[in-house]
Amino acid sequence: MKYDVIIVGAGLVGLATGYHTIKKNPSSKVLILEKENDVAKHQSGNNSGVIHSGIYYKPGSLKAKNCIEGYNSIINFAKEYGINYDLCGKIIVATSNEELTSLDNIYRRGEENGLKDLKFLSREEFKEYEPHCEGVKAIRVPQTGIIDYPGIAKKLKELFEELGGEVKFNQKVKNIFEKKDEITVITNNYEIQSHKLISCAGLYSDKVTKMTNSENDVAIIPFRGEYYKLKEEKKHLVKHLIYPVPDPNFPFLGVHFTRMIDGAVEAGPNAVLAFKKEGYKFTDFSFNETMQTLTWPGFRKIVAKYGKTGLGEIHRSLSKSAFTAALQKLIPEIQKSDLVSGGAGVRAQACDKEGNLLDDFDIVNKGNIIHVRNAPSPAATSCLSIGDKISDLIQL
Repeated sequence: MKYDVIIVGAGLVGLATGYHTIKKNPSSKVLILEKENDVAKHQSGNNSGVIHSGIYYKPGSLKAKNCIEGYNSIINFAKEYGINYDLCGKIIVATSNEELTSLDNIYRRGEENGLKDLKFLSREEFKEYEPHCEGVKAIRVPQTGIIDYPGIAKKLKELFEELGGEVKFNQKVKNIFEKKDEITVITNNYEIQSHKLISCAGLYSDKVTKMTNSENDVAIIPFRGEYYKLKEEKKHLVKHLIYPVPDPNFPFLGVHFTRMIDGAVEAGPNAVLAFKKEGYKFTDFSFNETMQTLTWPGFRKIVAKYGKTGLGEIHRSLSKSAFTAALQKLIPEIQKSDLVSGGAGVRAQACDKEGNLLDDFDIVNKGNIIHVRNAPSPAATSCLSIGDKISDLIQL
């Protein structure tokens, strides 16, 4: 079997890349390989379902550019193909005066990224949006919404196949060999040739990258995000989306409240080091993958930087009371009994050898091979923009 392009990974970024590639090159043979039995089985299908506005990201970064472009693209896509979404807006709440400077910085960053109609809200004003929320000041972000990302993934697959693309499931990539203008991909069932290769392997992006670049200088550190859901009778406590001001000492957004597209209300996630790349439960463990994390040169530096905060995240993972206390900073009425177990996702966070958690998307283009090495949030919102840009790099 020989193809013009092979794409590894049927998450949102891989599917969007395949869709744009074959749309621009209708006579090409494009194959997507996926080790699972369906699309969007990991990050793409286990996220919070939020359409991100781009308010947090450094102006000019790949995250900022692709989030803004991807935001418009994904809304237009949802409109065109009847995917359920709701631009319900969110508030970012400072719960203490100490957070006001950070809140101001977020507002300015949003303006620099071109967001319109952002608004500072006093306590009395934000209570008109979220009457059960507490704090001293907030930002109203009208662009933020919620969407059915698994539905987006299924539609992308359908359109990709209608255009002549092919998807093979249950195909785990074992190795990749490059020789002149031909790339050979070995899976558990096939040996497949291609002129070009794009890897969008998410949690295993480092492993796939190493198959063609032994000097790959980043590793994926998996962080599990665990959610609770509000009981049916307590869903009225959250009208839209409520976020805290992020901890500047930790590269995640903090536990928040999200009204889901199916009507449920999620509370979370935390950010706990996972001992397995697809470890959705605290007890999930892989010796090899844990050792890969612990022996990565940058990991000890991560522990030095974020160790205290990380221990707090583990405590919240093991203690429902601690998790509830974090949520009560935003909604004091929430009680432990109001929370029922929800799902979990695992975030693929790239880390370099110096212990820096890569803050931006990271895409390496070398010869006939492109590796997406780091695509955490807001990659779901940005997927159509990322896929469009990657497809422009493939000169068929």
